[in-house]
Amino acid sequence: MGAFRPNAKRNRTTVPRAVTLIRSASLSDVAEYAYAATAPAESRLIFLAGACPLNEDGSTAALGDYAGQAAKAIENMLAALTASGASLQDVISTRVLVASTRQEDLVAAWEVVRDSFGEHDVPSTLMGVTVLGYQGQLVEIEAVAAVLDA
Repeated sequence: MGAFRPNAKRNRTTVPRAVTLIRSASLSDVAEYAYAATAPAESRLIFLAGACPLNEDGSTAALGDYAGQAAKAIENMLAALTASGASLQDVISTRVLVASTRQEDLVAAWEVVRDSFGEHDVPSTLMGVTVLGYQGQLVEIEAVAAVLDA
């Protein structure tokens, strides 16, 4: 399964964004994300449930594949964002849950998430957890977005 890349270059109109990513020269630049983000008071916040790697029929996608499940979770998160009138560029923070105690499994999932967001490197937390809710589920991605309604 190829990585889902919603940030591929395409013709888009410029849309005013509510999210401002914050960087700090006093913190390490090793992290692959901004350390903080803000949204103005007039923005509408969107709190997404954890995006799971589920197919339309409810089955778990990409069994045994951390990267494949991360890609499917991103795809499902994008559908929820679209239904809310938002895009990945409107996400203000994420939490990536990976059912593993192995750092390399967390990294495999994280690399897909990081690449999907491209230059919009929102604050994120990557966590290894014991188990997730669906049979065979290895990855779940929570997100909060902020949009400026016209």
